[in-house]
Amino acid sequence: MSAEAGAVELAILAAKAAVAKKALDPVAFDVSERLAITDIFLIVTATNERQVGAVVDGIEESLLKIDRKPVRREGDRENRWVLLDYLDVVVHVQHSEERSLYALERLWKDCPAIDLGELEPVVEAG
Repeated sequence: MSAEAGAVELAILAAKAAVAKKALDPVAFDVSERLAITDIFLIVTATNERQVGAVVDGIEESLLKIDRKPVRREGDRENRWVLLDYLDVVVHVQHSEERSLYALERLWKDCPAIDLGELEPVVEAG
């Protein structure tokens, strides 16, 4: 069993929103075979605490437009590693130091990577 198409679309939309806020190195893994609680882990990097907050806010704003709210948001007090749980997609926005230290890619390297395609940020008119 692999991640459902809706989860993949949500991960791509979240990745685009993150890139629009200058997030770096987005990667996504299909963890559905290993975890019963979610289908996809999306990991993105921000270079400082303020940017972590901006990336998180950008993702939430973008997904709210399609009526998706996170059921859980953790770590936003320190803005070093913020987790947004959308049930089928869990987004990890990590400060670059946390991303190096915890190396989630290494932990999930046995899971299939999800092609996020060309991540041209979504620029809204206005």
